[in-house]
Amino acid sequence: MSTIEPASLAQIAQTHDEPNFAEREAVFRVEDLAVSYGDNVAIREVSLDVYEKSITAFIGPSGCGKSTFIRCFNRMNDLVPSAKVAGNVLYHGKDLYADEVDPVEVRRRIGMVFQKPNPFPKSIFDNIAFGPRVLGLKENLANRVESALKQAALWDEVKDRLKESALGLSGGQQQRLCIARCLAVEPDVILMDEPASALDPISTTRIEDLMHELKRDYTIVIVTHNMQQAARVADMTAFFSVDVAPDGGKRTGILVEYDRTAKIFTTPADKRTEDYVTGRFG
Repeated sequence: MSTIEPASLAQIAQTHDEPNFAEREAVFRVEDLAVSYGDNVAIREVSLDVYEKSITAFIGPSGCGKSTFIRCFNRMNDLVPSAKVAGNVLYHGKDLYADEVDPVEVRRRIGMVFQKPNPFPKSIFDNIAFGPRVLGLKENLANRVESALKQAALWDEVKDRLKESALGLSGGQQQRLCIARCLAVEPDVILMDEPASALDPISTTRIEDLMHELKRDYTIVIVTHNMQQAARVADMTAFFSVDVAPDGGKRTGILVEYDRTAKIFTTPADKRTEDYVTGRFG
């Protein structure tokens, strides 16, 4: 990683308004969370709150468990046979992993946008309409599709092409389409796992601008390797690192520090965070 002057990240982090978290509900409350795949512990002892209508970023080196952690919020790890989740993930005070909780309903309320755009091989309209149709939300479907595309800042670009294949869109447009597809089922939370890593700088800027717009109505959680991106968009930032076994073998992700983004990039409380954000390791 190239060395980055802390001041530049600090200046970026201080350019957007910070919410008053004392007045905001914790949409998620994570308590002593651990995730393992077979005998391998991917992350352990993670506790933090994610606040409503804000953007929370997870940063850290590769292999520190950021993607594993974000997938706990909509139970995507359930799809991995060897995965085991311990601890608590509370969503509006409700245990997401309680026996009576339906994972399908969890994923409707807590949508996810992945690293690589993944439009279905269908028309633009049918991509957006797919989720509502599956859920039986067929009334005023055309209005729902239009609304989702407008929220994703894509409507003006595709309104005359709705019957064309979504695969004909550019990479940045495809990613905004995937965000619109997520919005069409009216989620409460949007999870984004490296949503701009495969995009060019202009498309990345549009995705970041869109995130700022969407946080007025949605809670957003993002994983990113790009510290400047975290500084630009996030209100809160969690820094994860890797704990390596004494024999140099097993590696486990740990939460080092979680605070307001400006503080993480200006006056972090932990030396490991400071070393990472200044480029001394990672």
